[in-house]
Amino acid sequence: MFTGIVQTTGRVLSATPGPGGVRLAIDTRGWAHRSALGDSIAVNGCCLTVAAIDDGRFEFDVVPETLRKTTLGTWGQGRRVNLEHAATVATLLGGHLVQGHVDGRASVQRSGATPDGGWELAIECEAALAECLVPQGSICIDGVSLTVAGLRERTVRVCLIPTTLGVTNLGELRDGDEVNVEADVISKQVVAFLRRRFSRE
Repeated sequence: MFTGIVQTTGRVLSATPGPGGVRLAIDTRGWAHRSALGDSIAVNGCCLTVAAIDDGRFEFDVVPETLRKTTLGTWGQGRRVNLEHAATVATLLGGHLVQGHVDGRASVQRSGATPDGGWELAIECEAALAECLVPQGSICIDGVSLTVAGLRERTVRVCLIPTTLGVTNLGELRDGDEVNVEADVISKQVVAFLRRRFSRE
């Protein structure tokens, strides 16, 4: 479990294909967190298990299912990624409950400054994912806990504060880029229940 409050960013060192998926290596130097083998780390919102550690280099095994559902299969050397270690029962819940189980990818429709001096990010989600979102509800985009500022059909709009732009990689997004999206877990459970309930009638 995570909170969606990104603690630092790292850089992709390599993404090596293998028979079981991809071995992903991330440069985490400068991060105060000291991880151990088997720990869970959210990498751009994807919960991954630490498979190897070497002087600030974290390695993860990414299975084909994760590659299909997320953007990880498109990552190349040098890409900047958001990092967060797993929460504990004592963690301050500054964001919202995030599982690190990406629901799908979304396409950036717009990312940039607004006339009033703010910063807005608009993404287009798949219909099934958009159904789980509500205005002023929570959404996790590339591992960042955000509030839905606007929702129109499949297009979701969020506003980014300067701190978020400085700490995360969201300010680097450009039109057409793909991002990992996780809907609020409570909203997903309600939608799933209603789908099952009414499909039997």
